Amino acid sequence: MDTLIFIITAAIALIGAVAMVVARNAIHSALFLLLNFGAVAVLFLLLYSPFLFAIQLTVYAGAIMVLFLFVVMLLGAERIEDAPDQIAWQRPLGIGLGVVLMLVAMATALRASAFAPPPGGEALATFGDPAALAALLFTHYLLPFQITGIILLVAVIGVVVLNQRGRHRSEEAGREDARTRRREDARR
Repeated sequence: MDTLIFIITAAIALIGAVAMVVARNAIHSALFLLLNFGAVAVLFLLLYSPFLFAIQLTVYAGAIMVLFLFVVMLLGAERIEDAPDQIAWQRPLGIGLGVVLMLVAMATALRASAFAPPPGGEALATFGDPAALAALLFTHYLLPFQITGIILLVAVIGVVVLNQRGRHRSEEAGREDARTRRREDARR
């Protein structure tokens, strides 16, 4: 049963990742990324790691997706495609994959042994332990952890700066268009 749930969840994660890259609309891409985050969370649950499951859902599917959507809205990328959906199959596919993912997550969570490590699995016993994870993250992987945080901060600052430059250029272009129209009106 675990193998079947793993295959279904892994397929959903892969389909969500590919659809995220292929989607033309930034909002659709972010929603497919959310589907991928949910599938990865279920994979953590299959690894008997409820802590990482909860962190994946709250931090990545919650906070990071809010940040991504905020940046997308700040850039105005949602207004780029005002036309109706070009590919009509995306919405039913996304809804279907979301429903399957929720069913797989519920089936995994409802199993009695879902939160207990398997017998003889001493290596997996500390996999989801918050204390062991924090000790490893803040000792051995401290530098990569901080570098990742700095990269995310620089990316957000870069998006804000690029957005401000784009606004100034569009305002200048709008003023120039207005001047050109006034000159043409004056000539007539």
